[in-house]
Amino acid sequence: MNPPSQCFGVAGDSMLAVRWLGRMKFAEALVLQEELVVKKRENRGASDELLLLEHEPVYTIGRTPDQSSLVDAAHLPHPLFAINRGGQATYHGPGQLIGYPIIDLRRCGQDLHRYLRWLEDLLIQTLAIYEISARTRPGLTGVWIDKRKIASLGVGVRHWITMHGFALNVCGDLAPFARIIPCGIQNVTMTSVEKETGSTFSPEEVSHRVAEIAVHSIANLTTEGASRRPDNALLI
Repeated sequence: MNPPSQCFGVAGDSMLAVRWLGRMKFAEALVLQEELVVKKRENRGASDELLLLEHEPVYTIGRTPDQSSLVDAAHLPHPLFAINRGGQATYHGPGQLIGYPIIDLRRCGQDLHRYLRWLEDLLIQTLAIYEISARTRPGLTGVWIDKRKIASLGVGVRHWITMHGFALNVCGDLAPFARIIPCGIQNVTMTSVEKETGSTFSPEEVSHRVAEIAVHSIANLTTEGASRRPDNALLI
């Protein structure tokens, strides 16, 4: 059974359904993603979705032989999951906005790089609302403010359907990142919307801004939607 959720959604001719799920355990969100991937594989007409949520404290790492980014896996203060995404270790926890897009890339030219740029642009545009000038860095994943990292990306793709996605640091404790080498990048400084602005915003509040931008920009990603933007976007 899917957890209770608040639907942002798009009215009428929907291209992307966006849901705020609140705070969830990582394992529960993983099961939900897998269910949605199977649904979309079996029914190509099923809506693309973007799940927005927070996690209970957890570490994750991609399925890679190199696990040096964990440093001391046996003594991590929170559970660790090895999952089917790219990349090294990262931390998820309260105060961080998690985004899991379940999108059929068969409708996006099967172009993974285009999809990753769309995710980065989504976060950069969101941060601009809070007067934060963010960007990407050549050769490095995620979204950055100078040399400080504010968002991480790690995606998985099954049969051209995406899962996993992004983690945007909004507020809260960043200390758990110190127990790993975040995304395998030595001496990286993690930051958040709160640290950069001096103001406190909740992940749920920021999720509204992400939803607005995602709903209106999805047409830039999907080849089928390139000629029609959803003018009737509706936030509930």
